Amino acid sequence: MNALLGSAYAGNINYFSCIKKADKIAIECYEHFTKQSYRNRCEVYGANGKLNLIIPIIRKKGKNPVREIKIDYSSNWQKIHWKSLQSSYRSSAYFEYYEHQFHKLYNHDKPGFLVDFNMELTSLIIKALDLDVSIDQTTSYQKNIDGFIDYRNSIHPKLPPTDHYKEQGYFQVFNDKFGFLSNLSIYDLLFNMGPESVLYL
Repeated sequence: MNALLGSAYAGNINYFSCIKKADKIAIECYEHFTKQSYRNRCEVYGANGKLNLIIPIIRKKGKNPVREIKIDYSSNWQKIHWKSLQSSYRSSAYFEYYEHQFHKLYNHDKPGFLVDFNMELTSLIIKALDLDVSIDQTTSYQKNIDGFIDYRNSIHPKLPPTDHYKEQGYFQVFNDKFGFLSNLSIYDLLFNMGPESVLYL
């Protein structure tokens, strides 16, 4: 299976289950940016329930290809997101095991474009999950790409998971407070399940 996915900030479990099942991945970089998508946000499990982490962006008026969306560094969002991840997952079983792999991206690196940040983070997550998959970026927008299953618009915060996603419970740090929250960012699965994450996917 080959999969066509939108660019995502620490994509959710559904997103990475597509990556796990695919032989080859293409990340869409030239579709128009849409608000309230996973392009610049992820959902994690905080002490008060579901927490949205949103990367601030700089947009021109009108329709903007995702490839041209710049990150706004006028606020120290990287520090805020990293502290949120620490407070959410410091007591999880595997946060300390993986944190060094992500620390630099939140504390030193400042990619100019959203796609570049997402791509670097996605590559780090694929490495942490020990997935064997080829991943490329599109060079132009095409309505259909032969040989690829199109998930660009079907993995979205306002839509249910894709048909192949099968929900299963796993331990989460704040289970006892709010119960199981499904299909969060891959961070939630990785920090709670560690090397077993790939089996869950």
